[in-house]
Amino acid sequence: MHFSQAGNVKSVALITDRATGRAKGFGFVEMSTDEETQKAISMFHGKDFMGRVITVNIARPREERPQHRNRYRSGGNEGRA
Repeated sequence: MHFSQAGNVKSVALITDRATGRAKGFGFVEMSTDEETQKAISMFHGKDFMGRVITVNIARPREERPQHRNRYRSGGNEGRA
């Protein structure tokens, strides 16, 4: 399976875990035109790749995540009654 079968591939980004460097199992492929993008979706979405069914769709903006509060605080009884 090669995305170049659907057209010109502009870029590929495989996502890895920052701590381990291991692949997270997904990535992003940028095609040259909207038509090539749609062709890649039609050709590869739901297909088997190395024993796994893959999802191919238009990337969506990442949802904003709430800021996590630091669990380790100094100062004793902060916030306690």
